[in-house]
Amino acid sequence: MTAIAVRQIGPARLTRGLEGAGRVDWKAHRELHPDPHALKADQLIALAEEGRLCGRGGAGFPFARKVRAVVDSAVRRKKRTIVVVNGTEGEPGSAKDKVLLSRTPHLILDGAALAATALGALEIVIGVTDEDAAQSMELAIHERELGSRARVVRLPERFITGESGALIRGINGRRPIPPGRKGHASTRGVDGLPTLLSNAETYAQLAVLAALGPRRYRKVGTPEEPGTVLLTVTGSARFPAVVETPAGAPLAHLLDLCGSRAGEGVLVGGYHGAWLSGEVATRTQVSRESLKAAGGTLGAGIVMPLGRGTCPLGEVARVARYMAAESAGQCGPCRLGLPDLAGSLAALAGGKDPAAALDNLRRVSRMVVGRGACAHPDGVSRFVLSALEVFADDAALHVASGGCGRPVLGVLPAETDAQLRMEVDWSRCDGHGLCADIMRGTVRMDEYNYPVIPAEPIPTTMETAARKAVAMCPGLALRLVSRVPKEARS
Repeated sequence: MTAIAVRQIGPARLTRGLEGAGRVDWKAHRELHPDPHALKADQLIALAEEGRLCGRGGAGFPFARKVRAVVDSAVRRKKRTIVVVNGTEGEPGSAKDKVLLSRTPHLILDGAALAATALGALEIVIGVTDEDAAQSMELAIHERELGSRARVVRLPERFITGESGALIRGINGRRPIPPGRKGHASTRGVDGLPTLLSNAETYAQLAVLAALGPRRYRKVGTPEEPGTVLLTVTGSARFPAVVETPAGAPLAHLLDLCGSRAGEGVLVGGYHGAWLSGEVATRTQVSRESLKAAGGTLGAGIVMPLGRGTCPLGEVARVARYMAAESAGQCGPCRLGLPDLAGSLAALAGGKDPAAALDNLRRVSRMVVGRGACAHPDGVSRFVLSALEVFADDAALHVASGGCGRPVLGVLPAETDAQLRMEVDWSRCDGHGLCADIMRGTVRMDEYNYPVIPAEPIPTTMETAARKAVAMCPGLALRLVSRVPKEARS
């Protein structure tokens, strides 16, 4: 993970001791943070309710309700429980959880251990994708001598890996993609047991809440959203950073701290989030309530201002292409809708029949909503539609003139070095051979009349044909996956 600065607005809580660049070990952690007292399940629920603790991974679901659901399921089914820390953080623009996992891992384990003790859990499982985060958490488990009571599971670094169903599948040794049938981890999670699943920051917040007590915890923030919030500020910011700020702080103050202005627009909530105009962003506060009222979302705690030197539609098109490639490819909106969105955005940004591309964008964006196996199509649609609204003048210029005259600088991280590869679900493939007809010279049929898919990346000149083959496969057996070469990541 690339090192990123840590800054604070107001007193540090989660980021206490992170002034330098090093990792807080077990001894140093206990000097900074007291050992939380063990709680029973009803006491944990009461603590979370009084502190109004909500999940910090995107949905903002009340933590107390999650705990109660796990308790009820465990009692009803007469089963033991599991505690899962979601540390995958698949968003390219997010680093807050990785900072916690890599530099203050014991704060996360304090919260996870508190929950595990209250629930009588069999074990704590930490799901991660980042190598530094995995090593830090494994070392923390060793430092605390937790033994078999906690383990780290490495998962592939993809956008959808952090979806709750995909994470549970990955921990259970299956392919980490969202399940076709929606379920709840609180009912059947790891090994089919009732599972308490929340992200890394949530468990760190729980540890701080337990140490301070609800009254002191609520001294900062707003009455409805007490405490602090961790945000990753990147985009065109001159000083990108993970910032800890009290809930309710002005978003403009946050941008100033990181050397940026709202400019033409600010993306809040990440690539499943929404764009705010510069004018709206400057009068918005950092809270779920304020951002929702402004048309945005706190989401995964990502703030990306966009400077005036880059083409907004070109930036959005890069992200849409990445998001289409990162889907699970198991339902129509992901297999067909998202590639169509990405292609239309590229056409609009590149001036290729932009008027028709804009019309198609609006039509397809609304068609994919509510029809996917997970929230990925809905999130991408929200991202695209909000961009068309905030950058309406830019879109009109592209339609009228074929472009805006500005280059695409790659301000938004979208892993444009990603290589597309084709994969086959052999349980679905019936050997129709349509893919070989469409991709002549790249895909061939073997002696058993099944496709031979090349292991190397799909050539750029064949990407359109590859997407057509995926869309037209009668058995829905093909998918495109996006992978960034190791040398590109480093």
